[in-house]
Amino acid sequence: MAHEFEGRGLAGLVEMTARLRGPGGCPWDADQTHASLVQYLVEETHELIEAIETGDRGEMIEELGDVLYQVLFHSDIAAHTPGEDFDIDTVADHMTAKMVARHPHVFGDREADTAADVVAFWDDLKATEKPHRTSVLDGIPLGMPALALADKMIGRAERVGAPVTVERADDGEAADLDAADLDAGPTEEELGDQLLAIVADAREHGLDSERALRGALRRLGDRIRETEGSATAEA
Repeated sequence: MAHEFEGRGLAGLVEMTARLRGPGGCPWDADQTHASLVQYLVEETHELIEAIETGDRGEMIEELGDVLYQVLFHSDIAAHTPGEDFDIDTVADHMTAKMVARHPHVFGDREADTAADVVAFWDDLKATEKPHRTSVLDGIPLGMPALALADKMIGRAERVGAPVTVERADDGEAADLDAADLDAGPTEEELGDQLLAIVADAREHGLDSERALRGALRRLGDRIRETEGSATAEA
């Protein structure tokens, strides 16, 4: 059943969303809140990731649309919630201003010839934007999957010179984490097989791999903050 909207493309989607949540629209859509939609945002994001990884054009279009709809849905809820009072244009304007500020080499007079040059000054820009952040760990969403969180936190540890260590099960001594000790393969496929084997072994021994890694990351977080504290005290 086709339905014509005044706008096309993104404008039509915005119009359709407002119709669904407005008078005479869909009761389910009208009942949703930011909190009730979180599960769908997570689900749609994972489906988009799968579409990207498989390289299916049709699936990417559909899943990008699903994620975009979540953004529009939250924005429409906010537009009709006292105390929030913002809409999709507010979100878009904020993002435009943010990206302009993050790219002074494009919209200003700062120079950057390589991607590495850009990354080098992004931290300074972020520090200016959010002066309330006092640690390199601030801003990292702890709800990330443990492996992605590990990669992010190790990068932050390297930035401040904090040791990335593990406790050896045989003697309890802390030692530098050396990829060679883990016999990591040279390809992502081999690494994936090794990670899968680790999870399978943990399961066989009644251990929770996700919880175990998160515990290790909490300990790494403590070491990062200790390193930052020592650097501040010495300054």
